[in-house]
Amino acid sequence: MNNYADWTSTLRDAFLGLGQQVIDYLPNLLAAIGLLIAGGLLAKLLRAAAVRLSRMLEQMMLRLSRRPPPVRPGRTPAWGRLLGSIVFWAVVLFFLALATHVLGLEAFSSWLNRVVVYLPTLLVGVLIILAGILVSALTRDLVIATAPLEESHRVLLGRVVQVVILVTAIVIGADQIGINVTFLVILAAVVLSTLLGGLALAVSLGARTFVANLVAAQSLRNSYQIGQTIRIATYEGRILELTPTAVIIETAEGRVSLPAKFFNEQPAVLLMGRDA
Repeated sequence: MNNYADWTSTLRDAFLGLGQQVIDYLPNLLAAIGLLIAGGLLAKLLRAAAVRLSRMLEQMMLRLSRRPPPVRPGRTPAWGRLLGSIVFWAVVLFFLALATHVLGLEAFSSWLNRVVVYLPTLLVGVLIILAGILVSALTRDLVIATAPLEESHRVLLGRVVQVVILVTAIVIGADQIGINVTFLVILAAVVLSTLLGGLALAVSLGARTFVANLVAAQSLRNSYQIGQTIRIATYEGRILELTPTAVIIETAEGRVSLPAKFFNEQPAVLLMGRDA
């Protein structure tokens, strides 16, 4: 009987002690739950603000670059969704670290604290990369719209400028995050050299015809005059104009613009006695 009484007393004391611990721990538990709820609400609010800011920046870029509006206006860009997710989880981790500290989970709290301390560095690196994406796209559109080149050359030059700015931003952002960028720098140098070489080759190939016409036109000015009648290949007519790169003649069918280098490739006949 005494053993039963001792066992009952021990069990009652254990339950009373457990109940007292729960009562003592309850404020910390409620505070942690409150922090998590507040953190979740604030994270959603800041994510919505980041997404809205990304839409505003996207619209501003569209106006500056004069690009056509998207098929679905008001759609959040991919980089905006990424920024919103980063902001959301950064806030959630911050409040989760606070909650674990309040609950006294020191091991987990210490690990989360290291993550939270690293978050600003990570966020700055990501923002640098996102800024590089925005600036590179805007610069590409400006180059395509304003460069005094043929359309294909403008597009190529715009792409090269975009890649250069984007790679630079990625290297700077990765270095800010703490990633060893030596390999990235070497890779960027190789890519940049390849792109610049391709650009130089494209420009030289595109300018070859222009230069040939320009040189030939200078020579033609010493051989022909406006008003003379010529025959070259299947064309016959009176010279109306000698432009810097072409010869414009009036034929029976109408006006024809002949590239100046055409006179170096085909025999031309000056028809005497038919001058205007």
